[in-house]
Amino acid sequence: MGLSQGRRAALRERANAFGFGQGRRTYAVTGVMGGLAQLARRALVGLAVFLIGALVVLRPPSAFIKGAVITAVMLAGFGLMPAWRRASATLEINRCCLYPGGMVVTNQFGQIRDAVAWAEVTTTKRMSARSILMAFDRVELGRPGPAPLTFVVLGREPALIRALQQELARNGIR
Repeated sequence: MGLSQGRRAALRERANAFGFGQGRRTYAVTGVMGGLAQLARRALVGLAVFLIGALVVLRPPSAFIKGAVITAVMLAGFGLMPAWRRASATLEINRCCLYPGGMVVTNQFGQIRDAVAWAEVTTTKRMSARSILMAFDRVELGRPGPAPLTFVVLGREPALIRALQQELARNGIR
């Protein structure tokens, strides 16, 4: 059994111990640092586009080589994004797993960070931000006793938000 299979099996066992039932699907989530990384990546892309434009207009000596280096760095950054997405999904890093009986959120090491049963959820709060440099949804599920379960989902229309709203509606939570 490989590392990722072992992590998935451990996650399923813990979800079964919580009594959540069989899992449906996992979704990528992040924290504040993931949102800031998205902001930095988009700002760097904007800076790189500006620098390439300046190289075209100003034409300094060896502009072609400087433009090629900037373009290569941008392409390498965009090439690493799908690789990171695949690795994080395989290793169950920063994932939200929805179950019929509740949900489980893992941390950056693939271990369970928090779990909540739908029966425990008393309130939900959602904050959305959409701009050129950043697009995210912050979700907070309130429950009596422990601190609320909070996570950030990156993207303009994340699939997790729709699936979470369906689960909350099915369980009668507003």
